[in-house]
Amino acid sequence: MTTDTGGALAPTRAERLDRLPYTRQHHRLLVGSGLGWALDAMDVGLISFVMAALALEWHLAAPTLSLIGSIGFVGMTIGAGVGGLMADRLGRRRVFALTLLVYGLATGAAALSWSVAALIVFRFVVGLGLGAELPVASTLVSEYAPRRIRGRMVVFLEAFWAVGWILAALIGYFVIPAFPSGWRWALAVGIVPTLYAVVVRYGLPESVRFLEAKGRTDEAEEAVRRFESSPPILRRVRAPREVVTGVEDIRATSIWARPLARRTAALWIVWFTINLSYYGAFTWLPTLLLGRGFTLTRSFEYVLLITLAQLPGYLAAAWLIERWGRRLTLAVFLLGSAAGAVAFGLVSTVGHPAVGAVLGAGAALSFFNLGAWGALYAIGPELYPTRLRGTGTGAAAAFGRIASILAPLSVPVFLAWGGSANGYLVTFSVFGVAFLVGAAATLLLPEQRGRTLAR
Repeated sequence: MTTDTGGALAPTRAERLDRLPYTRQHHRLLVGSGLGWALDAMDVGLISFVMAALALEWHLAAPTLSLIGSIGFVGMTIGAGVGGLMADRLGRRRVFALTLLVYGLATGAAALSWSVAALIVFRFVVGLGLGAELPVASTLVSEYAPRRIRGRMVVFLEAFWAVGWILAALIGYFVIPAFPSGWRWALAVGIVPTLYAVVVRYGLPESVRFLEAKGRTDEAEEAVRRFESSPPILRRVRAPREVVTGVEDIRATSIWARPLARRTAALWIVWFTINLSYYGAFTWLPTLLLGRGFTLTRSFEYVLLITLAQLPGYLAAAWLIERWGRRLTLAVFLLGSAAGAVAFGLVSTVGHPAVGAVLGAGAALSFFNLGAWGALYAIGPELYPTRLRGTGTGAAAAFGRIASILAPLSVPVFLAWGGSANGYLVTFSVFGVAFLVGAAATLLLPEQRGRTLAR
């Protein structure tokens, strides 16, 4: 609180934002950030379909395909850490726009790849931009969201990931099989983010908390007043059952300082396990279905149907996160993901698996896994003070990306462990165990539902 001219305590800008209803400005921020998020997901999703096409067109073996799938995540690991640091120094909006520009140009260039080596280089640069964008976008939305619905807004932001992945599946299904070297046309679509970068740079607001931290109080006040004067879309929102008063004042100068070390360690574990399982499963999914005897077109069709289950998973997580809280929602969806992974491994072990069983198990994995992602992105920015928020979320994402590098490389190894009979069961059982470890680590995170973001 601050003191006004009459001697009374006036609310801070952060408190004024927390008390707002959901306005048109919030909606504009959510959709604007979400479109960038969807373009990110589209790019990540496309590579799984490109891998399946290249396996046939360039006659690539599993180790080479693994490298193509993993190299982007090497870039994402570096990008997530660097992007978070840059966001705390240069601003959320500026870094968000820069990341869109980088990975959009690199994806368009990847369509011109003349060799495996060239494709690997372009995919690495793509990863730099992709990795930096995600923690920056979630931090920006979290810092503007009213306290009552902050978790829900971030989950809805993450739901745009499903939109992007569905777009990737549609492009994979309709474009790649329709043309010679159709994967090139699919990647060429990825240049769209370069155009959208201009919208982000000039159409979205900068974080009020960042502006205050940099002493740009006039700009911060103008941004708050813009949201206060914006017409409400939802005037009344059900408040969380327990609203915690007061603001957590964390004086730490490092995410590993004593007040933050435990939550940082737990967050990193969850990030690692969910990345390992998600990217191990979904990066290889079209290729794995090919290995079960389905045609390229059928494999892409089934992946598209499985991907559609992501949207209700996000919606369920968005509803539950303000009713159950962050920890319980995340833990339940991770447990559901573990069950879905093991079920998919079991049905895929059959020589000629029933289509309904494959789609059902895959849809369950998709539903719970992506709901867990939504809850995870809501939790991260709430754990750190403003001066460390971008760094903390970016560092956790960077650590998780190590698992996303290992995951595509590990799938051929897991398949070999199980042999021709049980390779799929072994592979997806490993992913199931990883989900269980992540669910256990969730219990070490503080519950932040109803709290104002820490100073």
